[in-house]
Order: sequence, then structure tokens, then C-alpha cells
Amino acid sequence: MDRSARMHRIWETIRDIPEGTVASYGQVAEIAGIPRGARQVGYALRNLPAGHDVPWHRVLQASGRIAFPKGSRGYREQRKRLLEENVAVLSGRVDMQKYRWQPDLDELLWKPALAWDEE
Repeated sequence: MDRSARMHRIWETIRDIPEGTVASYGQVAEIAGIPRGARQVGYALRNLPAGHDVPWHRVLQASGRIAFPKGSRGYREQRKRLLEENVAVLSGRVDMQKYRWQPDLDELLWKPALAWDEE
């Protein structure tokens, strides 16, 4: 799979994360079919095209920490967006046990079929 295809797969996976939940970089990579690809998720997020609809703010470090430096524009924006979705952010960290996206097998298997049915 080439880099462009991997990025699109990662973006589609992130689009599937429901509002009010979060996922780690590694979790996104696993679901996208890119084992041990957490760094590739970071690369894909850094290369989002202008005007995208990818909810990038729902992706965090495995510990639940926001990856941006505390106080940076990115940190403030991610924190703001998470709070708007009622995701508690305490000291730059989200409780992954409480807010982690845990898709079931049906959601992972049948979501693409639902997208095809809408066409």
C-alpha cells in the first residue's frame, strides 16, 4: 500500500470516531490495518488537506495526553474541541478508560457497506 492510500485509510478511520470519544494514534493505525503505524497516523494528520472534515482532535497519545506542547495554538484548539464534545480534559489528559472509542466488530465490518447503500 502506498503512502497516499495509507493516509486516506487513516483519515477514513478517524472520520469514524464518534463525537464524544477519542482514540490513540496506535489504535487508529491498528483499525486502519497498519499495525505499529502510530507514527504514520501522526504523519497523516500533519498532512491533512485544507478544508478537510477529519476530526483530528479525537486522536491522542496512548496515555490520553494531547500531543501538542501545552499552551500552543494546537493544544488550545484540540482541548477546546474536545470540551465542546463533552470530553473532559484535565491537565492536558483525557481518561482513556472513560472516553476511548471501542468499536464493535459489526461497526468495523458493516460501516463501509452502509456507505455504499447511500449511493
